[in-house]
Amino acid sequence: MIKNQTVLNVTDNSGAKFVRCLKILKKGSRPTYCSVGDIILGSVIKLRLKNRNLSKVKKGDLVLGLIVRSRPIIKRNVGLYLSFSSNSIILLTKQRKPIGTRVLGVVAFELRFKKFSKILSMAKGIV
Repeated sequence: MIKNQTVLNVTDNSGAKFVRCLKILKKGSRPTYCSVGDIILGSVIKLRLKNRNLSKVKKGDLVLGLIVRSRPIIKRNVGLYLSFSSNSIILLTKQRKPIGTRVLGVVAFELRFKKFSKILSMAKGIV
């Protein structure tokens, strides 16, 4: 479960390396945590590139992010359980389109139900 102030890895080529979760953009009365397929508002903590001019985001920018991997166990309807080794997100624009052009690593299949098929097609693998 991802809460406020959680530090997440960025798994695309937008230029950011770590993002801190500031707010969970989920329907319901005051959501306290989120999981795979939810959107958060975050702040860029560290950049990946040494040449900062090539990065699509800057340090301290507020960005939207889609959670693609989470450490807690995900239960599927068919009786399978799934867990990843790290919490990871993909950065999005205000129109909910990905900032980067590649997704590094695998993503969860639950994104298909949240209508993020563009991200599934860019990913290396789907679990």
